[in-house]
Parts: sequence; C-alpha cells; structure tokens
Amino acid sequence: MPPTEPDRGQELVTELRRRGVPEAYADPSRRAQYASDASIYRRPPLAVVFPRNRTEIVTTVAVCRELEITVTCRGAGTSTSGQAVGSGAVLDLSRHCHRLLELDPERRVARVEPGLVLDALQSAAAPYGLRFGPDPSTHSRATIGGMIGNNACGSHSVVWGRTSDNVLELEVLTYRGAVLTVGPMDQAEIDAAVTAGGEGGELVARLAALARANLATLRTRFDRFPRQVSGYGLAELLPERRFDLARALVGSEGTCAVVLSATVRLVPVPAHRGLVVLGFADAIAAAAAVPALIGRPGLQALEGLDRALTDIVVRAETRRTIATLPAGDAWLFAELGGAPDEVAERSRELVADAARHDGHRGHEIVADPVRAAGLWRIREDGAGLATRLPDGSEAWPGWEDAAVPPAALADYLRDFTALRDRFGYSGPVYGHFGEGCLHVRIDFDFATHEGVARFREFVTEAARLVTRHGGSLSGEHGDGRSRSELLALMYPREVLDLFAAFKVAWDPDGGLNPGVITDPRPLDSDLRVDPARRSLPLATVLPFHADGGDLDRATRRCVGVGKCRSAEPRGGVMCPSYRATGDERDSTRGRARVLYEMTQGEVITAGWRSTEVRDALDLCLSCKGCSSDCPVGVDIASYKSEFLHHHYRGRVRPASHYSMGWLPALSRVAALAPRLANRVLGSRLAPVLKRAGGIAPERQLPRFAARTFLAEFAERTPRGAGERGPVLLWVDSFDNHFSPEVLHAGVAVLEDAGYRVEVPPGVQCCGLTWMTTGQLGVARRVMARTLRSLAGALAQGAPIVGLEPSCTAALRTDLPELLDGDPAARRLAGAVRTFAEQLQEHTPGWTPPRVAGSAVSQTHCHQHATVGFGADAGLLAAAGVDNRVLDTGCCGLAGNFGFERGHYEVSRTIAEQGLLPEVRAAAPDTAVLADGFSCRTQIAQAGDRRAIHLAQLLASGLAE
Repeated sequence: MPPTEPDRGQELVTELRRRGVPEAYADPSRRAQYASDASIYRRPPLAVVFPRNRTEIVTTVAVCRELEITVTCRGAGTSTSGQAVGSGAVLDLSRHCHRLLELDPERRVARVEPGLVLDALQSAAAPYGLRFGPDPSTHSRATIGGMIGNNACGSHSVVWGRTSDNVLELEVLTYRGAVLTVGPMDQAEIDAAVTAGGEGGELVARLAALARANLATLRTRFDRFPRQVSGYGLAELLPERRFDLARALVGSEGTCAVVLSATVRLVPVPAHRGLVVLGFADAIAAAAAVPALIGRPGLQALEGLDRALTDIVVRAETRRTIATLPAGDAWLFAELGGAPDEVAERSRELVADAARHDGHRGHEIVADPVRAAGLWRIREDGAGLATRLPDGSEAWPGWEDAAVPPAALADYLRDFTALRDRFGYSGPVYGHFGEGCLHVRIDFDFATHEGVARFREFVTEAARLVTRHGGSLSGEHGDGRSRSELLALMYPREVLDLFAAFKVAWDPDGGLNPGVITDPRPLDSDLRVDPARRSLPLATVLPFHADGGDLDRATRRCVGVGKCRSAEPRGGVMCPSYRATGDERDSTRGRARVLYEMTQGEVITAGWRSTEVRDALDLCLSCKGCSSDCPVGVDIASYKSEFLHHHYRGRVRPASHYSMGWLPALSRVAALAPRLANRVLGSRLAPVLKRAGGIAPERQLPRFAARTFLAEFAERTPRGAGERGPVLLWVDSFDNHFSPEVLHAGVAVLEDAGYRVEVPPGVQCCGLTWMTTGQLGVARRVMARTLRSLAGALAQGAPIVGLEPSCTAALRTDLPELLDGDPAARRLAGAVRTFAEQLQEHTPGWTPPRVAGSAVSQTHCHQHATVGFGADAGLLAAAGVDNRVLDTGCCGLAGNFGFERGHYEVSRTIAEQGLLPEVRAAAPDTAVLADGFSCRTQIAQAGDRRAIHLAQLLASGLAE
C-alpha cells in the first residue's frame, strides 16, 4: 500500500531530523496551524518546518526533492490570495531566518534574510533617516520575503513604487538545489554566465533566449501601468531593463525559487509629512477626482475608503473615540511630503484641486500628528475589520485586489458596483486609489453549493470587467489560488505560454508552490468553508451570540490578518505569549486555527478531548487582549474556557485548577487563621505545597492579610455625610484577603467624593478563577449566587464600584454571558463601574485631592479589553499627576497563569519585554500605578518595586 499523508509527513520529519534540521513537525497541531493563511483557502500540509538558517533551508529543500514532496515558503502567512498554503511541506521562514545582515546608510542599501519583519527593517533604518519604501498595512508582521513573493506595494507606492522597484539583488535556491545570486545583467555578464555553465548558466541561457524571442510581447503586454502585477514580471527580462532576474522573481509567489537573502534599496524619509482628508459624495466621485490629484508635487500617498468601512470601524471600536471625518460618504487620504511650509502650501493647492469636482463635499488639513495617526489607523485596520460587516455577517477576500490605470478607476468602480449589486453582494471598498488598486471584502456564501457556484460566476465576470478596463486581476496581493485560473481572461495564450516557460526554466520538477500562476487549481477548490464538509456537532455552554451560537463560526472569525503576530509590545496587549516565544502556535491566530480544525474533525479528530488543542491553549494567558486588539474580535480567552470545561468534564483536572481555580474559597478558609496560613506558606513545606498545587517553584506565594477588609469594614465608622447616596463596593477576593489597604483607600476616596459606601451582604465572587480554568458549572453557580445577593442593590439602582479590573471585567462580560437569558445579569453588568469611571464620569462637581509628582501606569489587560484607561487618565490629570501610561502590553502574570508550573519562564519573559524595564527606569519618586493585583504582584516579585493602586495614590492626597 502507498504511504498515507501522515506517514509521508512523518517520513519527511524523520529524515530532516536525521540530517540536522530539528524543528520539523508532522503532528496534527502544526498541520492545523498552517492549514490556512489570510485567504479563503485551506490545505493542511504534510509537515511544517522552521529552518534555523540558510543551511537548513537548503537541506530541507533537498530532502523534499528526494521524497518528491512539494515546498511552500511562508512568512507571516498574511496572503489573501492563498499563496502561503500547500499540501506538501510548509517552510516558515519568519521564526528564525530574520536577521538584518547588513545596513549601509551611505549606499542606502540593506541585506536581509527573508523572514525579517518590515517594521524591524524600518526601525533599523530610521536613525539614518531612511526606510524601505513599500509599506503594506500588515507592516508590523509582514516579512520582506513575503513582500518579495507578492510584489507588495502599500500606501506609498505612488512615490516609492513596488517591492520589485526596490530589490537590487537576490540570493535564491532552486528546487534542484542550486544557490544563485541574481540581479541585473548586461550582455557581457549574460555571455559570461552562459559560458560558465552549470545550472545557473543554463538558467540564464534559457531565460535570455526566451526574452530575445518575445521582445514585442514583453514590451506591449506588461507594465502598462504601475499596479499590473498579475502573472510573472517578465518585462524585467528586457535588455533596456538590464535583464534583471532579481526583479523578475519578485511577485513569483514562491513558485520559482526560495529566497535566502535579499539586498534592497532604502529611501530617505521626507523632512515633514502632512495629511489632507477629502470628502466626496461616494467612492465613485472620489475615484473621479484621482487623475487630477496624482500629479501634485510632494504627493506621498492617495488612499480611498467609503462609509461602509468607517461604519465597520465604529461598530468594532466600542472603547475608542473614532476620529470624525469631513462631510461625505467616501474619502481620500492624501499624504504630502516636503519642508513644513511646502507641505502647507501643497495641502492648500490639493484642496483647491479637489474642490473643483462636483462630488467634493468637504475637507480637513490635519495638523495634529496624533489625529493623523488615528485617521490612518482606520485605513490600516481595514483588511481585518472588513471581514465582518456592520450587521455581523461574514465578508471574505476572493476578489479584493484588482487594479486599473488611475484614469479608468471611476468607470471601473461604477461598473464593478453595478456588478456587485446585480449579484446581491455587499462589502466596503477601500484601497490605493492613487494607483487604481481597489480592495473589497464581499459577503460570499461559501456554506452552500449554490453560493460557491455563484462566487465562481461573480469572480469570472469581475475578471472580464477589469480586463475590459485595461486592468490587472491583482494589484499587489498576487494571483495565488484566487486568480491564477482567471489569468486566461487577462492574457492571451502566448503570454500564458511564456509564464509556463519561465516557471519550467526555474522549476522543471514543479516542486515549488504548485498550482499558483501556472497550471492552476480551480479557484473554488480547497475552500476554507466547504459545503461538502460538515463540522462536528459541538454544543457549547457560552452562548457566542455574535456567531449564532456556533463555535465553528466563532473560530473562523480569524481570517489570518496576523495582527496578533506583532513582536513589538507596543500599541496593545495581544498576544503576549507569542511575543515571548515567536511561535505561531502561541499566537491568537494559531490557537484559533487549531480550534477551527477541531470543529472540522479531519486533521484534529478527538473533539473536546483533543490534546492538541489543550496544548495549543496552554500558554494562553486569558488576558482578553485579543477580544479588543484583534480586528475581528477573536476571543481566545472565552474559547479556552469553553474548551477546558468540556475537555476535563468528568476527569481529574490539573492541580492548579484546584489550587488557584478555587482560590476565593480557599482564601476564606485561610482567613480563619491567617498567621498560621502564612507560617505554613513560608516554611519548609512551601515547596511541597507548590508542587501539590501545580504552582511554579520559582514563585513566591502571596501572604494573607492579618485581617480581611470585610472584617475591618464591619467595625468601621463611616465618614462624611454621604450626600451623593450609596455606592456598593465590590469586595474582590484578591484585595479582601491579600491587600485590603487598596479597598480601604477606595472607601476613603469615595467618601470624600460624597458617597455612602456599602458592601453587598453575604459572600460574593465574580467567578473569574473558575471561568479562566474552565470550571463553567461552578462559575455559573457562583455567579448566580452573586446575582441573587445583589438583587436589592440593583432594585435600588445603586452603582456597583469595583477596584480590581479583572473582577469588574468579569461582572461586565463573563457573568452576563454565562447567565445568558437572565435579564438581571444584564442589569448587573450595566450597573458595574470601575473606581475611576465612578469618580470621573458620574461625580459632577467633585475635585480629586491634589497629588504632587509623577506616575507611570500599567493598564490591566482586562481593563484594556473592556473599558480602557480614559477615565483613569482624566482622574489623574484632575489630581495634578504627571502620568505616563506604559505602552508595554501584558504584565505576564495574568491571574493564575504566571503562578502555574511550567509558565514561569514565559511569564517573566513577557514582563521583561516591556513592563519591568520601564518600572526599573522610573525615578525613585515616581509612583508606579497598577490597579490589577496580578500586575502589582509581578512588579513586586520580578521588578523589586512596590506598585500601588490609583485609589491609594488619591488617598495619599487626602492624608496630607
């Protein structure tokens, strides 16, 4: 019998490890993680390989050829056209092969490995006033190799061109094992290469002959406008272009050679840049204005978007104030560069030109760089946000990258809109209007056979339409599996034959990324959502309302945009463990893909009992960062709770689920004799207790307070008249048992503000620790008991004020989800406020105590995900505190995560990436603020610095 696919994958892995390539995997988890990219396609690979250097890349390709296994190279996996999925071996070059080999500011060049992320190159070049010109919206994770594969362009291609215009030389590997350095060649160099012979000489000879025989075709069929990138870049073989094999390979989508290193051109950054936003009646009117604007001096970018996209942004950004735009239903974002006075004058002239068009509705010259960044973010996040329409329905790539000459853009867009309307589809339009390149996500129906057939009919007609307008099927994302089959509608047979000859010259065995550009697979095969495939019937406890109660649909929210793969701990929380490990498995996307494959039951077959899913979720901190930072709201924390609930149902759980999952109950027992409990925790029994409780041996166990807050509050005499009425103080388990001084400080400040502080009767708990450990049955009972105890307060309309961010977040989000259907749960969620929200937003006329000095603030992950830091910032400013919010991401402790055995190293690495260096650098007289108990604990244990709660800082002003 022939070997099965898993057998062949394991055979490859075994042979690679024997030859010194250790990071090769054929297990279901790895295959699931790499089964999809950011496209509509799914092809589980035989194996996934993480080469550590160029030698291992060469070895891997050699073994694949020996075993007749195809190779697909992958960078960030953000391809929307399906180039980064393959049924053979997938080589992830982003994990290890990401060195900056050379940067020469004098020559303005850099030499890089293919896995280097664009933002890393930009950061290295910035001190010299340089940058790499192309800048796709995925710049925080897009790799240079991936950009070379697709001929990426980005917003600034108007001035700096495509990736092919910025590549000087490539070192490449063929499937047959030849390592070649290619670039421009004159005739003498061509002759010398042919004379030298070998595979390189034979290749040059074949391609030179191909070019000589087809000069007229190469000059008339290619590069008719800047964004014609469909097919191979054969115009680069022309003698007037110096027979540039490097540039000819750019955009070949990994079908011809594997890039080992690239030498690229750097460009100077303008001294000053300004933004002008122009409003138009609709996207067609905006497109009609483009031809008159693209020739303006200093124009750096001209991007377009319509109201459909901004409506999606408004729906998604529930916590962030969305920047207002000028009047209109579509907008052009024009960036201008030059000296400050030049930018000002050019901006006024641009506005005057735009105002001459009938569809012009308004404009704004944006002087504030912070506002400009906020506006650009709307455009940058479009690729991810546009996958969910305002009504929550799914939208997909598949026809999202066509381009036409800018002069034809308005006519094309008018006809395309009519075509889309005729098919009953909808979706936002945005893109690089200045170069005639449109992006659109469309609500295709892939769940039914009729819907798939309609998709095929639509994209076929769209291809004919763009061809009639003199355009290109792809403007920067490449043809991939989405458009390769349609190239026959754009190019005549003679051109398709040239493509085939070019591919064969490089890869006669067809081993590199087959089915792309030449000999394509049907564009409606290998779909991620396949009507012929039925997902497993997995009933859930959590309602997943936004996804119709369907875990399959919830997990496929992840379209692969890869924002979670940013290695820079700035600008958000997601995903801290990926930042620590650099492993796709530990990204939000990797976990979502494994969960999705679990629902499909093919690659991962054990359903809720899957060990692959359990292991993929192990390093998830349940920080909830993805629920707010992911453009489409993938919520791995909730998926993890759901999975753990089913996975361990009726089984013995990990020890940490009993020790830390039941911490609120255990703390109440310890409170009966806290001194005894602390003596035991500090004795020689501590290592035994840690081992029994599944706690990391490196962790210090927190000490219980001598008296709980509740015990002391019961004996306390209230202060103040309480003229503003009652507030119910949420007494969280962490502060009640470990740091009651935080709650006392909160009471003091609330009373100073005129409130009568009360505490709920009985014993309450938000259920968070049971929620995060997947003990949903216990969590539901705990939450139901809490809801009953608060019934009186809810009836009276008293606000419930919490000081621990994780608890307020749980009451606002987890409790109403787990008690779905109980209207009282929704009322409770609406009554809960953070300490800062209550004082800053609901206490008119009160002035907080003045607190001299400066502070740095660490925002708790759950607060970041649910309410943000706005109220806290306002309260600190009113108190006169010179505060700086640390943009460092998660603290790394995250409740029970950092205490669990096996997590300490990752927890500490996360903290050391941003938070701890900032804390250590803070001046001794600078207050370190951290409202979360976990954050304060991590800072104390790993940063040797005491952090305090906002309430403690304000209370210190009362005492003075």
